[in-house]
Amino acid sequence: QEVVDNSVDEALAGHADKIDVTILADGGVRVVDDGRGIPVGIVPSEGKPALEVVLTVLHAGGKFGGGGYAVSGGLHGVGVSVVNALSTRVAVEVKTDGHRWTQEYKLGVPTAPLARHEATEETGTSVTFWADGDIFETTDYSFETLSRRFQEMAFLNKGLKINLTDERESAKATAGADEAGEDEKHEVKSVAYHYEGGIVDFVKYLNSRKGELVHPTVIDLEAEDKDKSLSLEVAMQWNGGYTEGVYSFANIIHTHEGGTHEEGFRAALTSL
Repeated sequence: QEVVDNSVDEALAGHADKIDVTILADGGVRVVDDGRGIPVGIVPSEGKPALEVVLTVLHAGGKFGGGGYAVSGGLHGVGVSVVNALSTRVAVEVKTDGHRWTQEYKLGVPTAPLARHEATEETGTSVTFWADGDIFETTDYSFETLSRRFQEMAFLNKGLKINLTDERESAKATAGADEAGEDEKHEVKSVAYHYEGGIVDFVKYLNSRKGELVHPTVIDLEAEDKDKSLSLEVAMQWNGGYTEGVYSFANIIHTHEGGTHEEGFRAALTSL
């Protein structure tokens, strides 16, 4: 989750528009984005490259060269360093500052210094990790659980493309993926999510199974208070059902139990 959240943060800041997540055949997970790339310059206070600091120091991510993100999608706030600490192996590839850079870690410790490779004009970050089976009860990832979460992320981040692929032998051909021309012997599970309408498309999706609609158009609005670093998006549409469905989020996290943001919406709606 933290690795994908870092990529989503890049998208929220306007620096990325695609995230590829792959469950590898050997049980590892690779997350690739087309953002700016984790910085590689030396952090004076640490005497190490920023990449190594991000991978080994708590709360270090998202703090270099911009003062942090205005909005961050992380739930735990501890950064990718925890993923590193809880993995038997982590391999990082970054394209930034005109070159491709790589570094690997074993049980949270670098196995070699950050290495610079060929020149490139591309930017982005690739993190591949293998969760430690001695720490977790299971390292068998649920494709369906990840798929639901990534679809939700795509709805909440207008225009962001999220691709999820499962290369494990247990993977079957997937509904919703473009399977045209695929060789059945090499078929893998794959889904892709991309919603230009953002939460408007989310409401349409939720109401697509609700039958008759009271009105055909989704009502939506956006507001922002730059002084308080707050922004708001609302989308709603009445259907012919007898129960309500209200989904509220804060910093891309589903607030299942509501909160003042949801209470404020209800109060504003019923006072009109």
